[in-house]
Amino acid sequence: MRFAPLLLVAATLGGCASQSTLPAPARPAAPAPLAIEAVLQKQIYQMTPVEAGRYIAWAHAAEPDLRKRIAAIGRKNLGQPYLLNLLGEFPFEVHDDLPMFSLERSDCVVFAEHTYAMALSRSWEEFFWMLQRIRYRDGVIGVATRNHYTEMDWNVANSWLVTDISAQLAGSNGPSYAMRVDRARFLKTRHNTERAIPVETSRQSYVPKEQVAAIASQLQEGDFVNVISTRDGEHWASHVGLVVLGADGERHLLHSQEPKVREESFDSFIARAAEREARNAREGRNGQRLAGFKFLRLNDNIVVPPMAPQPRPGS
Repeated sequence: MRFAPLLLVAATLGGCASQSTLPAPARPAAPAPLAIEAVLQKQIYQMTPVEAGRYIAWAHAAEPDLRKRIAAIGRKNLGQPYLLNLLGEFPFEVHDDLPMFSLERSDCVVFAEHTYAMALSRSWEEFFWMLQRIRYRDGVIGVATRNHYTEMDWNVANSWLVTDISAQLAGSNGPSYAMRVDRARFLKTRHNTERAIPVETSRQSYVPKEQVAAIASQLQEGDFVNVISTRDGEHWASHVGLVVLGADGERHLLHSQEPKVREESFDSFIARAAEREARNAREGRNGQRLAGFKFLRLNDNIVVPPMAPQPRPGS
């Protein structure tokens, strides 16, 4: 009897050992990859990440011209539903539960970033890397390093991709506005994140809406557009999009705006803004008004900078 505990232990261990020798349960076979012809029948927002990866590789091979590839990929998302503020840093950071990418929906910045990143990539993995390189300062993921302010963060951090030509297009007497950015206050009040970042100021040139028709022929496919709005004397980039060429060579704005991604002429966009402003005036609302546009030229010789090393969290 005194050996019973030892026998029990041996039996128990023996039982574990015998379980480990059993064959692993069969896993269901992975579905066969969808033929590229079937993938091409879908818009990007209808694709899975696997399908989107196949499309990215196909698009890179099918269209070697980057400007045309940007337009083609952007149009492949026409109809994508709009949702404001849909991305965050989850699960890399947990200040919110918003994911780091979305195929199903977009807002204006997400649409432009995803389009540029896909056009510059050959695979899903490269796209996801490129997306972070565009979205964050030096590619370092974090709410404090995200390019929150269009004019003073996104445009500056992505000068390797686009160059501001607004002053050149507007001419020597073109308008400009002053900007003041308090990133520390923004991060604390909006994201409960403490960072010691000094206040920064700058002056931004733009093309007034009345002058867009005169300079439109100088715009190129793939150029980046900042829509400049004004209210109570303040100016800011309230919206972004991409320049594409219509069938007749007319310059169009391809962008994500409620309720979905759309393509329209600049005249159409300006007319819709005027209708909104007239409606606000009738209803006594102090809404924003369209002032003009900033235009950033897609660089001819793009050299993507390396991603800065991700710092150890908490260090």
